[in-house]
Amino acid sequence: MEFTPSLLALSISLVVFIWLKKNRKAHAAVPAMGPEGIFSSYLGALEYLKNAPKIIQKGYNQHKPMFRVPYPDKWMYVLSSARLIADLRKAPEHELSPAHGFGATLAVKYTLGMRFVETPYHEMVVRRELTRSSNERLLDVWDEVVCAFGDEVGVKLIAGGGWVALPALETVLRIVSRTSNRLFVGVELCRNADYRDLTIEYAENVIKRARIINLFPDALKPIVGPLVSPLRRGTSRASKHLAPIIEERLRKEETHDEDVDPNDLISWLITHAPADSPEEKTIPALIQRIMQINFLAVHTTANSFTQALYHLAAEPRYVAPLREEVEAALSQENGWSKATLGRCCKLDSFLRESQRFNGVSAINMHRKVLSPSGFTFSDGTHLPMGTYITAATYATHHDEGNYQDAEKFDGFRFARMREAEESEGSGSSKYQMSTPDPAFLAFGLGKHACPGRFFAVTELKLMLAYILLQYDIRLEEEGVRPPSEWFGTTCGANRSAKVLFRKRFET
Repeated sequence: MEFTPSLLALSISLVVFIWLKKNRKAHAAVPAMGPEGIFSSYLGALEYLKNAPKIIQKGYNQHKPMFRVPYPDKWMYVLSSARLIADLRKAPEHELSPAHGFGATLAVKYTLGMRFVETPYHEMVVRRELTRSSNERLLDVWDEVVCAFGDEVGVKLIAGGGWVALPALETVLRIVSRTSNRLFVGVELCRNADYRDLTIEYAENVIKRARIINLFPDALKPIVGPLVSPLRRGTSRASKHLAPIIEERLRKEETHDEDVDPNDLISWLITHAPADSPEEKTIPALIQRIMQINFLAVHTTANSFTQALYHLAAEPRYVAPLREEVEAALSQENGWSKATLGRCCKLDSFLRESQRFNGVSAINMHRKVLSPSGFTFSDGTHLPMGTYITAATYATHHDEGNYQDAEKFDGFRFARMREAEESEGSGSSKYQMSTPDPAFLAFGLGKHACPGRFFAVTELKLMLAYILLQYDIRLEEEGVRPPSEWFGTTCGANRSAKVLFRKRFET
């Protein structure tokens, strides 16, 4: 029989129909936000892409402790109660997998590579080595903040005090890439323009291509995925910069060269590569791992900082108290240190409130049920193997039961909460930005909370402190904060808005 194009189309349609019938089955006891038919639920998924925040908010308000929303390739089960979120936090990895859950949202097989899920040793490297170095090498991070702002903002300012409008997110992305990579790959490469642009473009491409791939059912992903994957091109471009460095590091390790390697991400990955996975200690694997960590570091940090920058520019009443706090901390500690940052409670609060108010997604804490016997929550709800679960982050952050005047941005909200605890003698760090809790899910919860959050918070504080010390800022339309941009569940900082900078003249 001749295999004609029409027969091919019919065959693909049949495969998709069988897949849909098999995979769009759902737990009938869990309320659905949208139609439940085999094909109507797919149409519901397209509607969800357009109005995800509203649909999740409606589900959160109407259905406790759980509801489900349609995705093109699956049902996603969204937790809307603290009790079940606590179950999610405590569940062992072999039952509920964070790597497989997060990996599915990013179509990692085609965007970041399966090592991200199958051998996630980078999490331990980030948690231990990067966190330690963000304190030990804080002055290096500060130096890069100073140099990067000088190159991206300072040189563009008009002599004599004029205002200059700069594209906010675009500028911040370049600064964050440099600051992060100062600890990842060193001062020379972090300032290389092509490498800097590569880290930014790759991070953006991962998000864009994952969105495209996830529009298709699993039956078609092996066809679509390789066509749009950024993986091969991104790692090939990175190889020009990273391969010679990695090759030299591996040679020194093999020959037991006594020269001390730089204290950077490349060395950490080589040192901690799993002994039972020798392929992880190869040039291609290490390049891919560095690109994975860049994706995690650059995109979210730049988005978070830009959102906070918009808040600061829109509400100048915060500038004076923040600036006074930073200057006082520097004076008391005689320069930048971990202790200096620890004194900047209002600065920390402002950034945490921006994260609460905006977030980076309407959902977080992704999990996939791996246990063959499924997973049973403490309320008795049982979900079978293969189910995808997440938590309603944005709705939790805007819940009046968790925060008074939750729909209002209050930059010093958490500073006051810390002061209240300290006045009671608890001395708790509960309300610091890097500390997750059931009402603040931006970094997740428990042992699977974002391992790079301590470094990210250090970066954010140093960058905002530098702006406060060096510049005056405002928006093109004074007092009107650029609205966030939503795509599906992702909340992004406005991409087209500009912030005006002027060199600060101290009086």
